[in-house]
Amino acid sequence: MTGADFEVVVVGNAGIDTCVHLYGADVDWSVEANFTENVDYVGQAGGFTSRGYAQLGRRVAFVGTVGEDHCGRFVREELARDGVDTSALFVDPAGTSRSVNVMYRDGRRKNFYDGRGHMTLQPDRERCRSLLARTRLAHVHLPNWARTLLPIAKELGVTVACDLQDIVSADDPYRADFVQHADILFFSCVNHPDPAPLIREFLTGRPDRIVVVGLGARGCALGTRDGVRFFEPVPMEAPVVDTNGAGDSLAVGFLSSFILDGYPLERSIRRGQIAARHCCAERASTSHLITRARLDELDGPA
Repeated sequence: MTGADFEVVVVGNAGIDTCVHLYGADVDWSVEANFTENVDYVGQAGGFTSRGYAQLGRRVAFVGTVGEDHCGRFVREELARDGVDTSALFVDPAGTSRSVNVMYRDGRRKNFYDGRGHMTLQPDRERCRSLLARTRLAHVHLPNWARTLLPIAKELGVTVACDLQDIVSADDPYRADFVQHADILFFSCVNHPDPAPLIREFLTGRPDRIVVVGLGARGCALGTRDGVRFFEPVPMEAPVVDTNGAGDSLAVGFLSSFILDGYPLERSIRRGQIAARHCCAERASTSHLITRARLDELDGPA
């Protein structure tokens, strides 16, 4: 690897999230129309992580796609305002990816995702190589085209972190490339009430690997060569109002602390949890993710 103009390159999808906030406890399926509050913002895994690193003051580049449409222009403008390098942001002829999130009053969600052309697109690998050669960390999400950049990152000696999202089983063929190349793995426990068996599978044959699992209201799990440890949630007074981006914020807070700042593992887990909990207290926005000053304040002295 050559220089380090960027601290992190985020690889993934960014698009527009439409959050449909219910006024009642659930959708009333007995009637045709429900009155809701509908809010649009830049979201999805690539959007949350790119903007999360930028809010922490990191030098970040984003590799992803948008359409030649209004939504794509909005994503570009928001990332540019944050100072995110978008020189490898390429065009999806199918348009900008979209998510519709039906939001319950306690912050839970049901997600409906349209990734547009991500299964067939191909990035400009040489342009992506030039970015990856100038960073310490590649934070990679799951669009199909992203798997083609994993060998490049490994060849260049970049630390690779992959978020497997709501994985069901360790032998999921779609995620196999991401698992194979990752130095650090993240996943959600939504399909695993006890994530320990899956964590151990991911550590088999890779004792140097780190696995971090968001457990929602139950806290967080960490897997290393020393075994699996569980961490209680970080208490905060602000109520949980929106869980969108919580896992992304956990990963950003952890990686910023552990990889970029050199904090110990346990302290990095705490800082990741703080970032995630802050995200859950912000409703329908990636514009107010945690800042470095606020993270340091909530983390407290060493």
